[in-house]
Amino acid sequence: MPKLLQRLMGVCVTVAVALPAAPVVASEGNASLFSAEQSVSGIKTSVSRASLFTAEVDPFGSISNPMDMPRPRPLLYTDAEPVAIEGGPEEIYPPTPGPSYSSADLECLAEALYFEARGEGRDGQAAVAEVILNRVESKNFPSSVCDVVNQPSQFSYTIGGRKTIRNKSTYRRVLAVAEEALDGSPRGLTNGATYFHSTSVRPNWSHRFFQTARIGRHIFYSPKQLIASN
Repeated sequence: MPKLLQRLMGVCVTVAVALPAAPVVASEGNASLFSAEQSVSGIKTSVSRASLFTAEVDPFGSISNPMDMPRPRPLLYTDAEPVAIEGGPEEIYPPTPGPSYSSADLECLAEALYFEARGEGRDGQAAVAEVILNRVESKNFPSSVCDVVNQPSQFSYTIGGRKTIRNKSTYRRVLAVAEEALDGSPRGLTNGATYFHSTSVRPNWSHRFFQTARIGRHIFYSPKQLIASN
């Protein structure tokens, strides 16, 4: 047994003498166990614990950080076109179409509702809006809201010049009714009426038409008699 140990020690000494010594200079502090300067082929390199994860050690002695490597330019700054995706956001959320009426149409209709039906409830105001829009679609009247409203001797508030809107909150309410009517709200209140008058008066022309509805303080008429369906 002693002879075997002596032979093994001799082998270890021989290997130690054959290998070149790599001097290690320890740095101060707790990190000295993981940070040291070592010589590889005569060139000093510095290897730290953090460098194992953040840097590449060049076998020739240089260290390069991946963050310093050149990166490809983002798609936004190149001439490449983005890839079209089937069923993408542009198909799921198509652009919302704008209104089919003009700001002048809205202003004229809201003004008419303010002066002709501001004391009515929402249905009464919507019924007057129906009459105006029914006239726009009729060949017997002008083809725009403003032309219908401003047609001579058709709406009493237009006689004697332009009137002033004084109650802003009431105007905002009739403006909302006008927007709904122009947006295509169903016209089921007046049964296609193209005429109306206040219950406080009885004009001569009312005897020539057929009454279609009575809403609030207004009576509505159509030149055509409606046939009820069962």
